Amino acid sequence: MKKITARLALAALLVGVAGLSMPAKAETGQVAVVFTKGGFIVGVGGGEGVLHLRGKNYPFTVSGMSLGFTVGASTTKLVGRALNLRGPASIEGSYVVSGAGGAVAAGAGAVQLQNANGVILQLSGPKVGAEVSVAVGGVTIRLK
Repeated sequence: MKKITARLALAALLVGVAGLSMPAKAETGQVAVVFTKGGFIVGVGGGEGVLHLRGKNYPFTVSGMSLGFTVGASTTKLVGRALNLRGPASIEGSYVVSGAGGAVAAGAGAVQLQNANGVILQLSGPKVGAEVSVAVGGVTIRLK
């Protein structure tokens, strides 16, 4: 009788532990973005990108604006990682950007952004054009 009661108690414990909800494991994806920006004082830009996660591609659009000192126009081709993903939809949202950068003819750009979902984008790549900025702004990503 004691063996049956002990086995039932052990089985109930195992079922209870197995039934606990475990938080989803954060994933890392690869990101490629082409972003074009131009302006004078207020910079406006947009572009497209793709998230590569779990062997699939998820295309998205990027739009943004900055306020501060911005003069000129540039196109930046960025590649990097998307950290802390909880599925492809978690890349969506607004990312706040602050910092300084610039390119004359050709240069390099690097940025780290984070959205409200906790997703961190670490991106870098060449910048082509003539644009100098010291601005605070943001970008919004939406899956297509």
